[in-house]
Amino acid sequence: MPSHSVIPSPQEESVFELLGKLGKKRVYPKNSIVLNEGDPSSFLYVIHTGRLKVFLSDEQGREIVINIMGPGEYFGEMSLIDNEARSASVMTVEDSQLTLVSRSDFSDCLAENPELAFPLMLGLIKRLRNATKKIGSLALMDVYGRVASTLLQLASEQDNQLVIEKKLTHQELANIVGASREMVSKIMHDLTEGGYVSVDSRKRIILNEKL
Repeated sequence: MPSHSVIPSPQEESVFELLGKLGKKRVYPKNSIVLNEGDPSSFLYVIHTGRLKVFLSDEQGREIVINIMGPGEYFGEMSLIDNEARSASVMTVEDSQLTLVSRSDFSDCLAENPELAFPLMLGLIKRLRNATKKIGSLALMDVYGRVASTLLQLASEQDNQLVIEKKLTHQELANIVGASREMVSKIMHDLTEGGYVSVDSRKRIILNEKL
């Protein structure tokens, strides 16, 4: 079965490596807000360790998670490119170490390495495609379908199995699919009972081929 995860290309890895050498490293404790939707754009962030969620929220505190990111990824480049305010909020879900790259360092890096423009553009396109899929699933799929689709998107192929390495709570999954934690817990129980998913000793989620 093919992998449903987004595997970074060599060009994307070179973007991470170059940007990760710029700026200053900073540690953010778990549940720290890194940036808020509407904030002015000052930095690009490179993730060295930990996990973070990108989300939107309303005045009632309800939120929907757009993406969960981990080591080897980066975010914030869109606002540095178009000079607009942040389009979403980002919070750590684990203690995380990030490099903060200023606008001037980012611009200088692009000027000195113009070949990075293409992989940066590809990264933005992938995010747009993922956002389009998410909008479609929220509009057209029921909760069972959205949970299954999200699990497949988060999984990567390892030893002929689809595995979700990242720790994923039912509340985090609920925020991603736009449903209640209780509903997601029930669906995960049903998927487990039906043999569609399992959890190994390392707390990884294993997906059955029939999911």
